[in-house]
Amino acid sequence: MDENLKWVVDQKIKRTMKNLEKNNMEAYFVNDKKEVIGKLGEILKEGDTVSVGGSMSLFEIGVIDFLRKGNYKFLDRYAENLKPEDIKNVFRKSFFADDYIVSTNALIEDGRLYNVDGNGNRVAAMLYGPDKVIVIVGINKIVSSLDEAVERVRRCSAPANVRRLKVDSPCAKLGYCVDCSSDSRICNEYTLIRRQNHKGRVKVIIVNEPLGY
Repeated sequence: MDENLKWVVDQKIKRTMKNLEKNNMEAYFVNDKKEVIGKLGEILKEGDTVSVGGSMSLFEIGVIDFLRKGNYKFLDRYAENLKPEDIKNVFRKSFFADDYIVSTNALIEDGRLYNVDGNGNRVAAMLYGPDKVIVIVGINKIVSSLDEAVERVRRCSAPANVRRLKVDSPCAKLGYCVDCSSDSRICNEYTLIRRQNHKGRVKVIIVNEPLGY
């Protein structure tokens, strides 16, 4: 990356981290995927009950394998041969987890987290339940405003995810959101985390490379 452009990106990250701290959320910066695992090792405690939200970023980093191999009580929503009722049970148990690891659809520079969910289990756990919520976000998801966050989901996150999930909704064919009424719609619950009442409950790890959708 050009030195001057890198400076612009660095300033954006610094502003965002400062504003996260103002909003009672802890902010961390790591250079790459490998450093994420190291940071998680520092935050998590052996024996912790840990769950995760649905996220391409976590797979790209290797978080799922890390939790499976580590000394944690991992509520593994991706374990083989799980039935729908088993997955539902994992979602409910996640509210009692010590740590909930997740990504976000957009991180606004003023320190807010914007997310859109299909079933709501991910955003629900981010809002309430787990003692710690660890949000891992690539620099591609940092945006300057709420309007940009909304547009990012409509133009990137939603159509990419419906293609990944092989969902038959209009954006899977068009490549952008048309605010459909499809039974297979995955954009149902919209949340904006402005601030945390309990300081440090939400911990945001910003990774200096693109991750996920």
